[in-house]
Amino acid sequence: MRVFLPCLLLSLASPSWAEPRQLTHRYGVTQIDGTPERVVSLSYVGHDFLLALGVKPIALRYWYGDGKFGVFPWAEQALGDAEPVVLYGDIDVEQIALLKPDLIVGQWSGMTETQYQLLSKIAPTIPPAAGEGDYTSSWQLMTRKLGEALNMPEKAEAVIDRLETRFSDIRNAHPEWAGKSSAVVWPPRIGAYTSVDLRSRFLADLGFTPSVGVDQLISSNAYYVMIPQEDLTPIDVDLLIWTDTAELADALDGIVLRKAMRAYREGREVYADYDLGAALSHSSPLSLDYALDRLVPLIEAAMDGDPATPVESTAAEGVAPPS
Repeated sequence: MRVFLPCLLLSLASPSWAEPRQLTHRYGVTQIDGTPERVVSLSYVGHDFLLALGVKPIALRYWYGDGKFGVFPWAEQALGDAEPVVLYGDIDVEQIALLKPDLIVGQWSGMTETQYQLLSKIAPTIPPAAGEGDYTSSWQLMTRKLGEALNMPEKAEAVIDRLETRFSDIRNAHPEWAGKSSAVVWPPRIGAYTSVDLRSRFLADLGFTPSVGVDQLISSNAYYVMIPQEDLTPIDVDLLIWTDTAELADALDGIVLRKAMRAYREGREVYADYDLGAALSHSSPLSLDYALDRLVPLIEAAMDGDPATPVESTAAEGVAPPS
């Protein structure tokens, strides 16, 4: 017993020891024993969430962009000198098996049930949450699920609490934004994100109300709709954000009815450039801080009630209304 007890205590103190956890998701339940150390992220944005929790994945899935290892500026410091394997294209089960992971995460991956079953034979696997679309889970839900999976629920809650407090502080500083309509769109074929999309949720967390007209157009696709150029009513909102596109000025000039919209006439359009648009698309604990730092001052200028106030990003692109 004298030998066994110290060994037992040593094993309990080991960082790999943890009570088994069961995580529910759209395909059932995954049990995780211990604390995972070799994590593969199949979610297009999952590496951001892992890095926010201090976990560097051994492999991550490329989404877009030319950043080293597929990460954007807001995640570079957290990645540090790690050199994860970058996974391109569709989920390759054999390639993942060769990496010998002890946890596979894919909450924002489009993972099918067949892929889940195959991946689960390699390591515990976390697919999208039950009741959520492939790409509609909130950042809070994804952070919380990862915290459970990685045996760091308190750290996950601390990350969530800090960010929610930051959003709350901004809302409280701008009560005039409450209930104002908003839309996030891209030209030249006008696409608009619905209220379930992460970009619209970002604005909702600042007090804005996603365009009801956009949601009324939802058919087969839950998170975006196409807006006919002959009827821009669904995006004639109090705050209109255009996301990055090549040759923005030319693209907007091609939208004949744009200059009849209130947001244009009253200087309430905001242009989100490539990195800012990507930060909204990722909507991770790391990218949200970046987005708040850059976007809030632009929204303040757009929503100050004075059409003459320049919005720096739209003015720089040459798409602001004449003063």
